[in-house]
Amino acid sequence: MLRRAAITRQALPDGDFEALRTALLDSPLVGRSTLAGAFQSSRGFAVIFRDEGRQEVTRHFPALSPWLARALGAPAIDALRRWWLPVGGRVPNAWYLNVLLVSRGGGVGRHVDATLRQVSGDTNAVPEVVSVLYLSVPSTVGGQLALYEGGALRQRITPRENQAVHFRGDLSHEVQPFDGTDGVRASLVIEQYHLADQHLANVPDFKLESRAGFGAYLDHHAACQP
Repeated sequence: MLRRAAITRQALPDGDFEALRTALLDSPLVGRSTLAGAFQSSRGFAVIFRDEGRQEVTRHFPALSPWLARALGAPAIDALRRWWLPVGGRVPNAWYLNVLLVSRGGGVGRHVDATLRQVSGDTNAVPEVVSVLYLSVPSTVGGQLALYEGGALRQRITPRENQAVHFRGDLSHEVQPFDGTDGVRASLVIEQYHLADQHLANVPDFKLESRAGFGAYLDHHAACQP
């Protein structure tokens, strides 16, 4: 089976990983997913940002800093260089960060990530690369990430905690349903886009997206105060 993803078995030092997992999974912003379609049975929250808003991201979520340094832009592109599309490999300049929680019996149907199409106005936008960090993986049967190209299955990846996966943003993919009783399958997904200037101008520097309610925003912002 042809590989279409680069995998890092231990993405972060243990201390950095535990701090990040706790900060994201215990966040009051976790609620019903902001995404529709294949994501309707999932939970989480999201952040849209550009280079100008990266400092604001780490102000809200300081524990993200070590992972962003390893995952954003050139590091992810370099990890995929062997399988890169001839016209691809451009360094990203806009990001959609999604904390994704899937419960027992759930999954995410096959799709191609294109979350920033509407906000950017680029109706053809797909990520240059998608980066996934697994935060929590219960003892289950199933739950693999399956990558497809032209309708053909190219790679199936079994998630492990603190494992990172970078894959080409033009690939369709799915999270296969799983059975288990001990917790949720949680991941941090970052869609990494390269947008032309006229489309990049439509993307906010920093924007939080959550359906946890207004009180969750207040709790989160209170926790961000020095």
